[in-house]
Amino acid sequence: MLEKLLKRLTHRLDRQNIPYMIIGGQAVLLYGRPRLTRDIDITLGIDVDDYTKIESLCRALNLKMLVEDPESFAVDTHVLPTEDTAARIRIDFIFSFMPYERQAIENAKSVQIGDFSAKFASCEDIIIHKMIAGRAIDKEDIKSILSKNRDSIDMVYIEKWLKEFALIPEYERVFLKWTDLQKE
Repeated sequence: MLEKLLKRLTHRLDRQNIPYMIIGGQAVLLYGRPRLTRDIDITLGIDVDDYTKIESLCRALNLKMLVEDPESFAVDTHVLPTEDTAARIRIDFIFSFMPYERQAIENAKSVQIGDFSAKFASCEDIIIHKMIAGRAIDKEDIKSILSKNRDSIDMVYIEKWLKEFALIPEYERVFLKWTDLQKE
């Protein structure tokens, strides 16, 4: 069910030439440990000025808007929460407006899933997203991503953006964990 939905979503985004990357729990499944997630988070390479493109995409895919005034909500929050009611899976479309998000979308990795490919945020960008969010589940996700990908993580890239976001103390804690993993 999830794979079919991802295929429909990514096909439509590609057809409409909307840059995107899948983030959140779906990306953690790719880079980290398996965990339960029943939603899809997609960062879009467009700002809310192009809201109508996503509104038409949602109509074409028969996605239910989960807020009363979707356009105002998207303008206020840069997020459009929707649901595929048949699959009972929530899809959050996140409109990008920061240079970091645009760079992350450019760095997205094309991942083959069955007979289609989907663009997922890079391992490093998932760590950055998780560090910004800072919830307990995000910290666990970071640990699992660091553990699974310890030999291939570009810590210089992560540090650059975390300096930009003034999150260096958090970076230092993660870097220490990563250094400990490298010693194992």
